[in-house]
Amino acid sequence: MNEKDKLLTIGQFAALHGINKKTLMWYDEIGLFKPAVVNPKNGYRCYSYRQSSILETILLLRELNVSIDEIQEFMKNRSAASLKALLSNKIKQLDQDIAHLKAVRKTLCNHRQNMLTLLTMDLSKISVIEKEKRSLVTVDITPETTFDKEVEMITAQAKKYQLRRLHDASYGTMIPVDELYRGNFDGYTQLFIEIPFPIKKTGLHTQPGGKYLRAFHKGDWDKIPLKYQEILNYSRKNNWKLQGFSYEMGINENVASRIEDYIIQIEIPLREK
Repeated sequence: MNEKDKLLTIGQFAALHGINKKTLMWYDEIGLFKPAVVNPKNGYRCYSYRQSSILETILLLRELNVSIDEIQEFMKNRSAASLKALLSNKIKQLDQDIAHLKAVRKTLCNHRQNMLTLLTMDLSKISVIEKEKRSLVTVDITPETTFDKEVEMITAQAKKYQLRRLHDASYGTMIPVDELYRGNFDGYTQLFIEIPFPIKKTGLHTQPGGKYLRAFHKGDWDKIPLKYQEILNYSRKNNWKLQGFSYEMGINENVASRIEDYIIQIEIPLREK
């Protein structure tokens, strides 16, 4: 007997392909993949090596989350064209999943860095840091924009850029430095979202790279003006000029249960001397 014509028991065939024999029994019951031979006396299912390529195709499609109905339809009309179309669609979905996982990884790294900052840094100090240029999606707001409305706007932008969840991106608020110099510490003009993957779109806000003053505010948001006054005094003392926008972002929302524990990171670009 040719090796390819040799019959295997359901257990042997399942072991050969690394699956449970109950899977083969189910595939038989729904008509997706039937054994080569069924013993009429005892009903035992037997398979041949020639069926391996077909089963592996089914297993590949299942691994790609192709539905049973889709696989059954494909099996009825198997062809190079139908398999190409099916795989092309799944490759596109897989690319989207990979992009999503990369975005999630970047966001998780940001959260981890925030936790490291909380655990290791003196949050009462103002420091100078270096930042790389990045592009931000922004939404205009006014002093009358409620917090509830801000959440709705951020959520809408997240969906617009095909983020699966709001937590897939970093977001915060912006206030023009000119407003700070005028003493208007409530002059917020925009919300920002850092999309965690490259995007090509006109109208994005460019957050410049270079040196930034970084400070932290802990507690009630109503006391943020005191922190800004401290930042302005610190910059004057060191003969530094602030420019552009102040970028505010909460860094411990995941672990803060009281407003008294909430920490906001403030970063403002420094003008080169």
